[in-house]
Amino acid sequence: MTILVGYVPSPEGEAALRAAVDEARRRDEKLLVVNTSRGDAIVDPRFAQEPDLTHVREDLADVGVDFDIRQVLGARDAAEEIIDLAEQTDASLVVIGLRRRSAVGKLIMGSAAQQILLGVGCPVLAVKAEG
Repeated sequence: MTILVGYVPSPEGEAALRAAVDEARRRDEKLLVVNTSRGDAIVDPRFAQEPDLTHVREDLADVGVDFDIRQVLGARDAAEEIIDLAEQTDASLVVIGLRRRSAVGKLIMGSAAQQILLGVGCPVLAVKAEG
């Protein structure tokens, strides 16, 4: 089985990655790190650049976790990609990072976390960044 983690180069993404590594080690499962962007902006801070991915690869190699990293650039949003990949890989767990948002922000923007929570068929571990 596979543990899928939605990764973005942010404190929330790092928290999700740490939690996913802990779960992968505890369950002795492979880790699939997913980073995605719709590609509709010239600069997307959520899309990991090569230094970010090098950092992730080195950290995962150091802890001895079997892993794969997948970057998706496409027309769909991150939640849709994660939901589909969780199904395709028969994920046993999806790990996501949460960020603090105002009530108005949730109303206007929607919530990728909520979409993932409701859309995947396996358990979801949602973590917050420290502090």
